Amino acid sequence: MARISLTPPRTFFSRAVDWYSKRTYGKVLDPAKALAHNPKVLRSDLRFELAVAKWNRLDADLKALAVMASAASIGCSWCMDFGHWENQRRGMDVRKLHDVPVWRESDVYTPLERDVMEYAEAMTANPPQVTDELAGRLLAALGEAAHVELTAMIAVENLRSRMNSALGLTSQGFKDHCGVPGRGPAGAAAAGDPR
Repeated sequence: MARISLTPPRTFFSRAVDWYSKRTYGKVLDPAKALAHNPKVLRSDLRFELAVAKWNRLDADLKALAVMASAASIGCSWCMDFGHWENQRRGMDVRKLHDVPVWRESDVYTPLERDVMEYAEAMTANPPQVTDELAGRLLAALGEAAHVELTAMIAVENLRSRMNSALGLTSQGFKDHCGVPGRGPAGAAAAGDPR
């Protein structure tokens, strides 16, 4: 149960965010509803997320695994739910998405993917427990630009997951809609997609 009302004051800005969210995701995202209680925080968060979305030096699947491993480590069910939906729609292997919470026992990951998830967990620990050996392997495999992006993405997910968890935000049912067809006119119409 959310620790803050998910019915913020209705302003022009909050209505615009609601419209965009429904159009893009099929429903209004609970984090946006929570942050709408403070429009300056919501605006800053949206600008930041738009900038983060432009980062492109790290492979998208590695980025997704890092983000979801961090969210799983923190225990943010909202982030896990949305991350599963978002990345399955993008075409990522559903087995890899499903096994993130138990990645050490799963056989679906490459050694690099395992290092990425280990790094995400090590960065998320308090205090962080990143070793020189792990960082060195990732730097050698990814290069400097992608390594910096990986590190930044994990830090961003820590912000998201910790904020959502503290606000009591839980799964919104996105994962239940993972089977929704892709975003073509026929698929969108068949799925009732408002886009």
